[in-house]
Amino acid sequence: MRTKLTILAAAAAIALTAAPIQAMTVDEIIAKNVEARGGKDKLAAVKSATAHGRMTVGPGMESAFRMRWKKPSKVRIEFTLQGMTGIQAFDGSTGWQVMPFLGKNDAEKMNEEDLKNIEENADFDGPLVDYKSKGHQVELLGKEAMEGTEAYKLKLTKKDGDVSTIFLDAEAFLEIKIQGKRKIQGMEMEFETVIGDYKDVGGLLLPHSIENKAQGMPGAQVITFEKYEVNVEVPDSDFAMPAPAPAAAAEPAKP
Repeated sequence: MRTKLTILAAAAAIALTAAPIQAMTVDEIIAKNVEARGGKDKLAAVKSATAHGRMTVGPGMESAFRMRWKKPSKVRIEFTLQGMTGIQAFDGSTGWQVMPFLGKNDAEKMNEEDLKNIEENADFDGPLVDYKSKGHQVELLGKEAMEGTEAYKLKLTKKDGDVSTIFLDAEAFLEIKIQGKRKIQGMEMEFETVIGDYKDVGGLLLPHSIENKAQGMPGAQVITFEKYEVNVEVPDSDFAMPAPAPAAAAEPAKP
């Protein structure tokens, strides 16, 4: 009996003196996320990239798309629908687009709403990587169970004031969902982005499926990436806003 009491007392003493398990800090969680995606060195080694795939653009409508990135903050997105190709691009300072579906064949500057979206797409690494140098703030809100998966909740406050919540799988440390608010056609709506189907691309884990939903809007936009290529030749001219096409010369008046 005395031996049993001695063992229990020793165990109690160890429990009292053992250092408590420390919860991970937000920076440690983000470091795990970067490591899970391939590591900081591999991400930094990516100077340019392209992606091809398909995305839904309406009920029963699908479009092929192509994306091109060039660091630090250039992006070009082309999508083909009904035999016409639209373009949205950002050259690091100016956002512009060509929308032939709307009868606009010349490039024009984006409005503030579209500019925010294209700037977000231009950040190939994502807002968590080097978030402090980008002027963002990140706060750990705790954990939340999502369909049986534990996830870390990170509150991201971007430099421009936009706020969103990023969910990281607590085991894999990869992004699985983003929630927030953004303006869609002039109206502020809550949105949800579900991210998945991560695959290895040259040592990086990149998502091959993204689903965007807006509160109050029917259906969802599903984006499927079929192929990525990294460090391919992408000239700066791809991102420059083209000049308007010259006006057709007027025919001389008939006598």
